[in-house]
Order: sequence, then C-alpha cells, then structure tokens
Amino acid sequence: MDTFGLIQLAELIYEYCGIDFYKNLSSLEAKISERLKELGLSCWEYGGYLRVEPKEWDTLIELITVNETYFFREENLLEEFRKVILPQYKDRTPNNPLRIWCSACSSGEEPYTLAILSEETGLFEAGAIEIIASDIDKKVLEKATRGLYNKKSFSFRTMPKEMLDKYFVLFGEDYKVKDSIRAKVNFRRLNLLEENISEKIGKVDIIFCRNVLIYFDKKAIDKVISSLCDTLKVGGYLFLGHAETITGMNTGFETIYAPSTFYYRKGEKR
Repeated sequence: MDTFGLIQLAELIYEYCGIDFYKNLSSLEAKISERLKELGLSCWEYGGYLRVEPKEWDTLIELITVNETYFFREENLLEEFRKVILPQYKDRTPNNPLRIWCSACSSGEEPYTLAILSEETGLFEAGAIEIIASDIDKKVLEKATRGLYNKKSFSFRTMPKEMLDKYFVLFGEDYKVKDSIRAKVNFRRLNLLEENISEKIGKVDIIFCRNVLIYFDKKAIDKVISSLCDTLKVGGYLFLGHAETITGMNTGFETIYAPSTFYYRKGEKR
C-alpha cells in the first residue's frame, strides 16, 4: 500500500467533496486500483494528475461514491411525506410552486418517487410542484435524466406493482418513467461542499438529503447542514436517512417524531 500517496489522495478528495477516507485507506485503494493500472500511475502520481486534468474528477467520483438506491425507499418516511407534509402545501400554484430539493439523487429513483407520490395525492395541478434533483456524480445523473431502469434491477425491489403499471412504460428490457413524471424533475450537477448553494438552488420548501452525511466528518457535516438550512425556507422540512441525526446540534432545526420515523423542521431562528 502506498500509504503516503493514499493519504495525499484522501486529502484531495476531502477538500473536493467532503468524503472522508482518512480512516479507511484500504477501501480507497480498492476503489481506485484498476483506474491507476489503466493510467499507469502510482497513487502519488494520480494526485498530480487530478490537478492537471480536472475532468478526471468525474471518473474518480464515480469510483468512490456509493449509489445504492431504489424506488420507494423507507416506506414509513414516505408515508409521512405523502399524508402529512404534502397536504400542507395543497394551495400551491404554478406561479408559487412547491419546491423540493433532492440533494443527493444518485440515479434518480428518489426524486421520481417523490414526483409519483405528489401525483398520487391529487392535490396539485400541473406545474405546482418543482423537484430539483442534484448529485456530484455526472454519470448517474445522465442515467437519472434518461429515466430508464432495467426490468431486473434492484431499483424496483420495493416498488408497488400498481405504481409500476401506472407510472412506467415498457421500453425493451427496461422500464421507462412516464414523461408526465419526468417533467416534474429538474436534474443538475452539484457538489454539496460548494459555496453559495442557496443562491444556486434558490429557496425550497422541502429537502431530502438521505444517506449522505454518513460519509462525512463533523466539519463537513456542519458545512452541509449550514447550506441546507440557508436554502430551506422557515417552516420547511428536512428529511435525512434513518441512520443519520442532527439532534443536539445547534442547527436551527427542531426534531419531529412520527410513528416509525423522524425528520426536521426549520425554526424561526438559528
């Protein structure tokens, strides 16, 4: 193991996107070993390569990020979103749409799920909901934008059959998200450690940031949560993964407990 080169690379990755490999260098080595062989570079040389070839970051991010996701993930939380949260915004119109930010959307299963659930409520006219879906990984965003998922994919592991039949069409060996649902989602590339995220996204009513903070250390978490808070309107809701919590942090969020799930609401003061 090229420990010194790996430490240098871990530092570059942390500075770029906040993912912390300092305590798991062997995992980082396993993720990049084939790419290093392909380029004929040592780990130390690869750090220099990233500096002179910034487009290589797209490849590296694809290698080191975990894009494990599927439709209708965490049913209890989604039921709360559908039955309790969405009705609070039923008066929204195309001139004042409900804006939802899915801040680490991976290959698109989550934002499409949110779009389906909003459609199922029957509360919103066309154009009254805008879902912004962002991710740092360029390749998964391309897949998300296409809205194509293989019929045998794990993406459908918890997909109710009636939803599959209603909102997808057969497309060869794939299922394709119907255009009416795809039209609700706007995909864009975004690094959560960027500056001025609230200006780039604009104020939103609801944020989903699930299973992201587990890859960050406290410093990066503080920065990300600060950006989310700045982007979220007062009274807006934040949904994290079931293994993530910001309770006890001085974030300006209050914790809301519901049966079998919990989430957060932005208060008046931080």
